[in-house]
Amino acid sequence: MPAPNSAALRGNFPSPEAEAARYALLRRLAPSMRHHLVVNLQPIGMIYEVMDRRLRAPTPDLAHVQDSASKINGFAKAALQSCIDVVGWLAQDDAATTPVADAVRECTLLLATSLSFRGYALRNEAAAITGTVCRSAIRNLLTGALVYCTDHWPGPADLQLAAEAQEDAAVVTIALRATQADKGFSAEANYRKITWGDLEAIAAAEGATIVQGEHRVELRFPWVAPA
Repeated sequence: MPAPNSAALRGNFPSPEAEAARYALLRRLAPSMRHHLVVNLQPIGMIYEVMDRRLRAPTPDLAHVQDSASKINGFAKAALQSCIDVVGWLAQDDAATTPVADAVRECTLLLATSLSFRGYALRNEAAAITGTVCRSAIRNLLTGALVYCTDHWPGPADLQLAAEAQEDAAVVTIALRATQADKGFSAEANYRKITWGDLEAIAAAEGATIVQGEHRVELRFPWVAPA
């Protein structure tokens, strides 16, 4: 029996270059994901301590205790949603779609804190546009492009994000503008830098395109009908 060739074995799976690029990107996103996970868990312990002291009082103020319990419940639900979101980055649903503005907001919220430490400010100016795109495509390519920009363009700087609807695709642009803000910390990245080849491999695997200009990156995501 003839041995199957490598293309047959891969089937519809991404290329090795795309898989390597996605792994590198996830390694770079890991600190931001960790912060995203714990941000809603940290207040729970503090609220519990306050509630515990109130319950130990000779005549507990049950209204305040009930308010504290409600806050704990709210933070717990938010923490659960954060866990679901992060798992979605690790085990992506290729059929999931999303409005462009929602995806841009999600990506900027994930990276804003970590990039600000390095002297970069994210300016989300992407207006709401009609239509949906593949969620995994815009997640991977947009975050990858943001990390790439901050890896290769010196700060401090603003990264301005805009979006527009074209007939066949949604176009998201990242424009870098140097500023006189604080340079931030110059700590080494937790993994290797993202390269332009990484972005091209991710774009090819996701059916998107990416073009680099002078202090500008343009991402094109084909429209996808909601499932």
